[in-house]
Amino acid sequence: MKVSGFTFLRNGQMLGYPFKESILSILPIVDEFIIALGPCEDDTEEIINSINSPKIKIIHTIWNENMQDRGYVYGQQKMIAQFNCSGDWAFYLEADEVVHEDDLKKIQQAMQKYKDNDEVEALVFDYLHFYGNKNSYLDSPGWYRQECRIIKNSIRTIAPDGLFWVVLEKNRKGRYPKAAKIGATMYHYGWVRNEEQMNLKLKKVKKYWKHQYKPIDYTQIDSSIIKEFKGTHPKAVQNWLPEANGVFKADPNYKLSKKEKKHQAVKKIEKLLGINLSKKHFKLVK
Repeated sequence: MKVSGFTFLRNGQMLGYPFKESILSILPIVDEFIIALGPCEDDTEEIINSINSPKIKIIHTIWNENMQDRGYVYGQQKMIAQFNCSGDWAFYLEADEVVHEDDLKKIQQAMQKYKDNDEVEALVFDYLHFYGNKNSYLDSPGWYRQECRIIKNSIRTIAPDGLFWVVLEKNRKGRYPKAAKIGATMYHYGWVRNEEQMNLKLKKVKKYWKHQYKPIDYTQIDSSIIKEFKGTHPKAVQNWLPEANGVFKADPNYKLSKKEKKHQAVKKIEKLLGINLSKKHFKLVK
């Protein structure tokens, strides 16, 4: 069994991504790691090269600055990297996602188990979305709780954006991949970077989503969805994480948006029925 890791990246250092830590977290269980690297204004490439691994292959890419529709340029870059993967499985990481070393064996076993099972096309991770600091994560149906990050490299897929895949059964018909849960967790640190870096990121990428720039204030959030993290962070990211005391505190005077009120109502239904109503980009078969 051959496994390809891959990602896409641009200005990772400037925008506060733990991209080096992300790569290192799965490097032991992949045979190659493909990086589609867009034009950078910082030392991102030098930092990648400092890993000094023969598994890493950088592909220099150009971003289509005219593609300004719902993040499709992310999908393009993601697929450039995936199209250069040669493994049986393609293991995708966004640049702010890190895998815990305790899950590596479990992930390997799942890939081996389902490699020749045609009913399973992708593998699903549970998600921890850290927010504000390393001691806090979010629990809300408005934040996806599960997502595919490993997919068979032998099926026809496209990426509408950076988050998920669509399987093409016919030229004009797509569906979400058939997937198995593997009991491993993805640690998402995008909202742990400081607000200055987050706002710089938003300024840089807003045009790819047709968004108007609106400054981020981490305190402006529903405090009821902020939970205390009592586990351990992956070793790969521990030195990157800023020191913090206690759970992140939201503004007590913050007024909930209509969407947040809706999510509160959905969460009550989840608790009552014991189900997960967050968005899923896969069909669970195992």
